[in-house]
Amino acid sequence: MTKPVVLTCGEPAGIGPEVAQKAWDQLRESLPFVWLGDPRHLPLDLPYHCIDDVAQAHTTAVRAMPVLRHDFPAAVTTGTPDYANAQGVIDVIARGVDLVKSGRASAICTSPISKAVLQKGAQFAYPGHTEYLAALDGVQDVVMMLASDQLRVVPTTIHIPLERVPTALTPTLLEQTIRITHTALRHQFKIDTPRIAISGLNPHAGEEGRMGDEETRIITPVLEDLRAKGFDLRGPLPADTMFHARARATYDVAICMYHDQALIPIKTLDFDQGVNVTLGLSFVRTSPDHGTAFDIAGKNAANPSSTLAALKLAAQLSQGA
Repeated sequence: MTKPVVLTCGEPAGIGPEVAQKAWDQLRESLPFVWLGDPRHLPLDLPYHCIDDVAQAHTTAVRAMPVLRHDFPAAVTTGTPDYANAQGVIDVIARGVDLVKSGRASAICTSPISKAVLQKGAQFAYPGHTEYLAALDGVQDVVMMLASDQLRVVPTTIHIPLERVPTALTPTLLEQTIRITHTALRHQFKIDTPRIAISGLNPHAGEEGRMGDEETRIITPVLEDLRAKGFDLRGPLPADTMFHARARATYDVAICMYHDQALIPIKTLDFDQGVNVTLGLSFVRTSPDHGTAFDIAGKNAANPSSTLAALKLAAQLSQGA
């Protein structure tokens, strides 16, 4: 029997509990998952059942959402985060990772968090989920992929100001990003010979140094070296011509140089079903590609499509499909 996916509660005042309810209602026993959090934070009309072991999810999911109880200090007012609950959000992530690493669950799917709330309420020391998960796993080199049926993208630099990108973009960082992505495509996504498109940093990929020299000085030498080792790499390519339909058909993933260069295309193409996947961990982690949405929390207006896609991809990748 396939082990269930763990879905963390995320920020309890956001839309996480609502989309968990909607995801369970659509999936039920077809893809059992366990929601990890405080049941007081769930919508009042949600049928849930607290379980003692994740293995009980299969028999529970047909009639109620399986819940692994994790008590928080405070109840919740939807749309209004409580700093008292910040540490609980962090602890749930760590507990979810432990369930996966110990082999009791197949993968972890993390609901959105508010980094500002965690930093103010619990002195959260990480820029985001990705970096915290890497620390929990004891690894340093991880890669953030955003994936949908239309496009996969990877930013080489992630949560840093744009002015710091040119200095953060080093040959070592670019090479390890390509290598981690290549390995994940082969072993998790089962693409035998990944085709990887690499963007330039500057407009028109630098125009041979006329608009910046990062392409000739940093990017091209890395690509030439890896091509000689058998990698199928295209680029550096102008970012403004990489994402139309004909271009997307020529590669399996696009590696970009900074956060928005990668995320704007996928969020434009498939905002509702994009999935965040952390590559380079010893376990499978996915997350819906949206935030806490405090403005619509508690109004039954949240779209569960991204959470559904994240749960499905987590199950698929953990099975090596």
